[in-house]
Amino acid sequence: MSEEMRTFGYLCPACGKAVMASRSVFALEASNAEVECACGKSALKVEFDGEKYYIYVPCGICRETHEAVCLPERVLQGATALGCSKTKQFCCFIGLEGIVEKNLRELVILAEKEQRQAGEEAPEAFVDNVIMYEILSELKEIAGRDRGITCACGSSRYGMEIRRSAVDLVCRDCGAKLRIPAATDADLDDLCCHMKLVIPGKRD
Repeated sequence: MSEEMRTFGYLCPACGKAVMASRSVFALEASNAEVECACGKSALKVEFDGEKYYIYVPCGICRETHEAVCLPERVLQGATALGCSKTKQFCCFIGLEGIVEKNLRELVILAEKEQRQAGEEAPEAFVDNVIMYEILSELKEIAGRDRGITCACGSSRYGMEIRRSAVDLVCRDCGAKLRIPAATDADLDDLCCHMKLVIPGKRD
């Protein structure tokens, strides 16, 4: 019987990338946990005192750190979203991997809109925000088809890494990547021609 896992996801306030990692329920019950961004400048921390969980979330929307106190059933069962106390928007997701990943993709777009509305002179998150939004919508549509996104290794488990001018589809089993350019109208037209996508798979 496979060990039950819980996935944590947040948006790094330093580099703006979605951060996601899974921890086993056993580990969460036994000790504290940390989910760190690859940039090394932020980390979500989970502490357990035997009765309640204390979760410290770096917020990709207001760029502060929020503290949430949760009962075990809220962290270890179902799906949970934690909110930014300043904007009232969700800034952290806990649950099954697929649900967390979907909500994180939407949070990336939301955070970029919040920045624009605030009139910040921050660097644009994407080369073309409209094209990236359309590319993500098209990928969602392709993924909704029967075996719409698969890997040549035989797996249908994949993740997405959203970059400034592309989206990488990453096979969860063999680690192979398929890069989808997401900067121009031509990139969108090319993706719309595909009913299904196949990650190439890693060669031995």
